[in-house]
Amino acid sequence: MKILHTESSLGWGGQENRTLNELIGLRTLGYQPLLACPPNARLGVRAREAGFEVIDIAMRGALDLPALWKLHRLMASRHIDIVNTHSGRDTQLAGMAARTLGHQRPRIVRTRHLALPISSLFSYVTLPDHVVTVSRFVASYLVSAKVPAERITAVPTGIDLSRYQTTTPGSLRAELGLANDTPLIGTVAILRRKKGHAELIEAIPTVLEKFPTAHFVFAGDGPQTDNLNQRIAELGLTRNVHLLGLRRDVVNVLASLDLFVLPTHQEALGTAFIEAAAMGVPAIACRVDGVPEVVCDGKTGLLVPVGDSAAIAASIIRLLSDNPLRQSMGIAARHWAEAHYSREVMVDGMLAVYQKLLTAKS
Repeated sequence: MKILHTESSLGWGGQENRTLNELIGLRTLGYQPLLACPPNARLGVRAREAGFEVIDIAMRGALDLPALWKLHRLMASRHIDIVNTHSGRDTQLAGMAARTLGHQRPRIVRTRHLALPISSLFSYVTLPDHVVTVSRFVASYLVSAKVPAERITAVPTGIDLSRYQTTTPGSLRAELGLANDTPLIGTVAILRRKKGHAELIEAIPTVLEKFPTAHFVFAGDGPQTDNLNQRIAELGLTRNVHLLGLRRDVVNVLASLDLFVLPTHQEALGTAFIEAAAMGVPAIACRVDGVPEVVCDGKTGLLVPVGDSAAIAASIIRLLSDNPLRQSMGIAARHWAEAHYSREVMVDGMLAVYQKLLTAKS
């Protein structure tokens, strides 16, 4: 089976992380998947670092004819069986390129990573043969948006659990010059408004009233960096809040935390919650979209209403005040991740979709 993944996104987040994990999982099973993406895409950089063949194709728009032609030639010359697309622009380009190859064309799988409303059925009904979603929530939404249920399969995101089996404490406290017993609360996410960093910042003064030595770390960059820095300064929190920027050592960041907090307003599933769970760190999150599928309220973490800084603060205080509860939630989170969100389970699910499409084709 010859598999081509396409991605027009230039950034790095849960979507791109999942795609790279799929590539690695497929290679582990003996496949040699290809990736086509723009030359400056972060996914392409990391895929090359991991030893994958990456084909640079500048995808300037949904009707970029040179890109469409390059994808057409790539699929024909490499005898591609499966094209798995990931964003709107590459879905249209790769989907049309595959459709022009006639009866022996590749089967087209469109992975939907987001919980946002779709703007057109063309990329979900007309172009692809099948749609994969990263959560049951997104699958249910697509059905409500008139995508046929029989053409949708939910394959939850999986991660390489072996990366999170370290018994070595993280080094963030030492990096920040903090004592080993400093309560450390953190998050890993792009600094975008809908990730809820602002609400977390508003909760911090209340937490510091109870735990004045606590520190908070935000790993990630993004368009809200300046706004968050300004609010941190206005609240007098510069000593206790640290914007770390984009980090490649996510495992080390998570291994350093007592609590993971990401009060996102919208989330298809939430790879960051899975990574925190795999590290045995309980999470505080919002009861929204696909998040309750990965954060089990009262068992692996706590769920709060969207935009409720008071509830965020109360949840942080509750878990910092109860070490046995926090530790039991961390253990339960690790078991939950092992059972449901391994890379192997994800790749097996994707291969089942691919094989079903190819069997129907023949």
